[in-house]
Amino acid sequence: MQESSSSQRSSAESVYAAPYVSGDPYADYRDASFPFTRLTDLADRRLGAAVVATNDEFFAERENLLSRTPAVFDVHDYGNKGKVMDGWETRRRRGTDGANPFPADSDHDWALIRLGAPGIIRGIIVDTAHFRGNFPQQVSIRAAAFEGTPSAAEVLRDSGSWHEILPRTPVRGHAANGFAIASERRWTHLLIRQHPDGGIARLRVHGEVVPDPAWLALLGTVDVACVTNGGSVQDTSDGFYSSPGNTIMPGLSQKQDDGWETRRRRDKGNDWIVYRLAAQSEIRAVEVDTANLKGNAAGWVSLSVKDGESGTWTEVLSRVPLQPDALHRLPLRAPATATHARLDVYPDGGLARLRLHGALTAAGGAELAGRAARAQQD
Repeated sequence: MQESSSSQRSSAESVYAAPYVSGDPYADYRDASFPFTRLTDLADRRLGAAVVATNDEFFAERENLLSRTPAVFDVHDYGNKGKVMDGWETRRRRGTDGANPFPADSDHDWALIRLGAPGIIRGIIVDTAHFRGNFPQQVSIRAAAFEGTPSAAEVLRDSGSWHEILPRTPVRGHAANGFAIASERRWTHLLIRQHPDGGIARLRVHGEVVPDPAWLALLGTVDVACVTNGGSVQDTSDGFYSSPGNTIMPGLSQKQDDGWETRRRRDKGNDWIVYRLAAQSEIRAVEVDTANLKGNAAGWVSLSVKDGESGTWTEVLSRVPLQPDALHRLPLRAPATATHARLDVYPDGGLARLRLHGALTAAGGAELAGRAARAQQD
C-alpha cells in the first residue's frame, strides 16, 4: 500500500529542519542527551585526532568536522562556490544520465579520521547543525585498528582491517544525531560515509582510551592521570564554567576555558574531582597548573588516593596554597600506590592541569596489558 501524501510529509518533517529565517540559528536545533557523552572524545584535536582524507570537500572543508567549538551560521556568508558552511560538505551527486538522474544506492562520500587516542568507542555524535536541507540521508561508520602511523593510502588499501560499527542509519537535519556503539574492540581509525552526499557539521567519538601498555612500560615515568595514558574523570562536584576533563588533557592550557572552573560557592563546602588512573600506579610527584586562571584560581589544593574501587581514601598531599596563573611542582613525601585520586580545591575556583607523575606497578601493567589484549579480539 502506497504511503499517503500526508504521512510522507510528516515523515519528511521529522528529518528536515525548518528553513532559517532570523534570530538565533540554534533556536530550533534538535539537541539530545546521551549518557556516553561524559566519556572522552577520542576524536578531540587536542589529543592529536585528524581528518586525514576525504573523497570530496567541495563546499566545506573536512577539518571543520573536529572543530571544538559549536558550528556557526551566517545567513549572508557566501563564497565563490556557494553558501559558506561550518562543517564538511560535498557536492550534489547525480545519476548517469537524464533517464537515470538519481544517485545509485551504493553512491556515497567518505572521510577518514585518525583518532587522537586509541580506544573502545561507546557512542558517536553526528551533528548536522545548520545543515537543514543539505544533510545526508543516511550515514554509516567503519572502524579499524592499525599499529604505528600509517598513511591514508595504506589504511584505505587494507580493506580487510575495516569493520562496520554503525550500519546505514537515517539522520536528521540541524540535529545532534547520537548512536550507541556496541563493539568492545580497540580502534585507531574511523571511516564515516554519508549516503549519498551532503554535509555534517561536527563529529564526536566518545569512548574509553586503551593505551599501549608496552609503550608506557618503555617510558617508565609517565603522567598516570593523563587521558592519553588511560586516565579519566570519574566524578566531580561542579563543572559549571568548564569541564573537569580538561585538567588531564595533554599539553599546556591555552586559555581560561581550557581548564576547569567552578561556580562561586556561597556555602562552607569545597569542590573536587575524582580520577581513575591508567591502572594501579606508584605516584611520586604532582603538578598543579593554574595557567590563565588569574582572578578565579582555586585558593588551596589537597590530594588523596585509594587503591581499588573499595579502597580507603588517604591524603598524600596536605592542603597547600596555589598562586594564580602559575605551575606548582609538589613532590610527595613517599611514593603512593593507587588506582584512583581525588583532588580537593578550597573553597572553589579552578585550575588548568593536574599531572600525577609515576609508573605502573607490576599488577597495574599486567591489568592494562590484559585489557589491551581483550580489546584486540573480535
